[in-house]
Amino acid sequence: MCERLAYEQAAYEAGYQKIIGLDEAGRGPMAGPLVVAGVIFPQGYYDERINDSKKLTAKKREALYNIIIENALAYHIEVISVEEVDELNVYRASQTGMIRCVEKINVKPDYALTDAMPLKDVIPHDAIVKGDAKSLSIGAASILAKVTRDHIMIDYAKQYPEYGFEKHKGYPTKAHKEALEKYGVTPIHRKSFAPVKDVLNKQKQMSLFDL
Repeated sequence: MCERLAYEQAAYEAGYQKIIGLDEAGRGPMAGPLVVAGVIFPQGYYDERINDSKKLTAKKREALYNIIIENALAYHIEVISVEEVDELNVYRASQTGMIRCVEKINVKPDYALTDAMPLKDVIPHDAIVKGDAKSLSIGAASILAKVTRDHIMIDYAKQYPEYGFEKHKGYPTKAHKEALEKYGVTPIHRKSFAPVKDVLNKQKQMSLFDL
């Protein structure tokens, strides 16, 4: 048996039939939404190319995105807005997105595999540390989430060309921080994140000084 199906197989052997893999993309960026995905494969499905999205090139992720949605029994992608990330905090937003995937996917799962995220008592589950590299289902979810979020950030790059979102996808790179300092905070920046808060505080102080 393939190692990357071990968690799925253990769940099948325990009597579960519809196993959803869950993962997110975008916990670290200071701009853009958080995207969570859930994937249910038919029992025994395997594709050796599916892996943790971070270990794949953008070109491979794009190709696998289509393969996953074509072969999945069901999938669901949930986009968590910047406002909700700020309101909940990024951990709770990730958990909320996974729970929504469980509730909204069009085939009802009876077991979940997550990338280290407990799901309360919503569904029996296994929260696996580095699960996107250990479980095929979680790895597939990571690819759907990553590709979806990258597309969103590339679209935002057209709206806010000064920030270079098409390159760093909102992560706090040096170039992004420099653009934030120079051009200010956009509506898609997470105001609860420290670098963004710092810029907002500077803007407030300057406004008070001007008065």
